Amino acid sequence: MKLGDIAKILNGRLNGSPDIDITGVAEIMRAVNGDITFVSKKKYLPELKHSKASAVILQEGLDEEGLIEKSSVIVKNPYLSLISLLKLFYPVHDNLKGISPQSLIKTKNIGRDVTIHPFVCIEDNVVVGDRVVIYPFTYIGKDSRIAEGSIVHSNVSIYHNVIVGKNVIIHSGAVIGSDGFGFVKDDNGVYQKIPQVGNVIIEDDVEIGANVCIDRATLGSTIIKKGVKIDNLVQIAHNVTIGDNTVIAGQTGVSGSCNIGKNVIMGGQVGLADHLNIGDGVIVGGKAGVTGDIEAGVYSGIPAIEHNQWKRIQAGLTKLPELIKKVRELEKRVEELIKATTDEHR
Repeated sequence: MKLGDIAKILNGRLNGSPDIDITGVAEIMRAVNGDITFVSKKKYLPELKHSKASAVILQEGLDEEGLIEKSSVIVKNPYLSLISLLKLFYPVHDNLKGISPQSLIKTKNIGRDVTIHPFVCIEDNVVVGDRVVIYPFTYIGKDSRIAEGSIVHSNVSIYHNVIVGKNVIIHSGAVIGSDGFGFVKDDNGVYQKIPQVGNVIIEDDVEIGANVCIDRATLGSTIIKKGVKIDNLVQIAHNVTIGDNTVIAGQTGVSGSCNIGKNVIMGGQVGLADHLNIGDGVIVGGKAGVTGDIEAGVYSGIPAIEHNQWKRIQAGLTKLPELIKKVRELEKRVEELIKATTDEHR
């Protein structure tokens, strides 16, 4: 594809020859002749000088002084442009269309243009919407619903009465609707299981990573709201609600009955205690342990505190050995002064 055509597709401003042939998309230092790369920040410009890429998608404002030697397409958001380029150059092809005879389908509620691969099991009274794609070895339990345009990858287990919205992507190994972790000790000290009779509701445009577990509610619903993105290896416990457009990174664990607001960002390995309220727009740094309700702001540490305060504490910890040494020296001097004063009064 010609660079000029790419500029038109991206609605970008072209600097350089429109006739350069572009055959692929690559990272700055791995690009070869024919590739187009992208730069969104000034700190990457030195790498661009050594890149073998034929052209670059460039953040608006980075070429104000005209120092970029490569042909470029200037755009407002290189990452959004990258999405368009990757879809253009690397379209997803699924050779199987229709319903495999090697699948086990007990429901009659199958929409139009559905693709169901071999060895899928779909139980009674499941509703599968138009253009849904379900990959091999996936199980969908009784009374569940999967709305139009959703994709369920291999080895996913969707338990009974789970509701999946439109254009949802569920990656391999995810378990949706397993029992919440609910037990009570009886008079003999034996744990008795609390029946988990609620369900899981996943709204539109959600993406759920590989090996994510989302537990059904004890009563009511565990709810993942519109536009939420969940990374691999995340645990969402029973009766949790996650607000619109929240992003949760890998290995995070959310305890039961937490209410997470809209547009929240959680780094990797964050842990949330149960029954917490996390306000809209909260940012929680990686490995933070949240033990109480928090409102809009940035938080880090265990237990999680305001990020700038946490940074000051961490800076102080690096000086702790020196401070301990000084304290011991002062203690020794004080002891010597006390001894000297005592000797004088004898």
